[in-house]
Amino acid sequence: MSIETKINDVIQAKLEEGIIEKLVAENLEKCINTALGNLMGSYGDVTKVIEKEIKGVMVSQLSSYDYSKYIVKLDFILTEILKKTSLDNKKILENFKELMTENDFPKSVKVSDIFEEYIKYVAQNVDTSELDVILEDGPSYENVNVTMEVDYEDERSWSCFRHARIIFECEEDEELNYELRLSRYREYAWSLSLEIDSSIESLRHLDAFEIYLMRLNQSGSRIDIDSEHLEDEVEVDAEPEPSFS
Repeated sequence: MSIETKINDVIQAKLEEGIIEKLVAENLEKCINTALGNLMGSYGDVTKVIEKEIKGVMVSQLSSYDYSKYIVKLDFILTEILKKTSLDNKKILENFKELMTENDFPKSVKVSDIFEEYIKYVAQNVDTSELDVILEDGPSYENVNVTMEVDYEDERSWSCFRHARIIFECEEDEELNYELRLSRYREYAWSLSLEIDSSIESLRHLDAFEIYLMRLNQSGSRIDIDSEHLEDEVEVDAEPEPSFS
């Protein structure tokens, strides 16, 4: 059985079990039979009225329903699956679990905060094969240099939309360079324009920084450009292998 099937089966069985049926029973029990009868008949405007009322009740109830307990249950389920699944699928499940956790982002996120997340990403993932080893106070890799630049795009004078790019670069490892696009309408706040494939299969290849950006995008947070240029030296997490030569 594929990992996609496992996830679908678990979520269907554990998270959606009885939710819709309960809502229908509580909110539509008195009118559902009449509504269904009218929907299958030829009552014209009466049918439209009933459909509108049913839709109104269902949307209201579903939007106000507290799903937090199911997030906790989902976390438990995925943790149990991770214990039993193969290494090949662990990355998919770990990223899926991270995306499904509750977002705790503020309404406005600073560009400098995103840069701090990029720094963590570089520290954990930079290629150390070309880095010098520093022997003072124990062997360690040399620090790497990272920068962040905000580049505003030229717009038509008549356009109501504005666009910008945030460019993250690591001098020692171009593979970690990243470009993030922002957009806004007139003088409203900047918003994230993210193009990351979030399909189940793609979760295998997403890194921690991309998962962070996806969660940030899901939260709908505004982006505050509090700085247009930042740079820093990053201490590498990895440690050099001991040498006995």
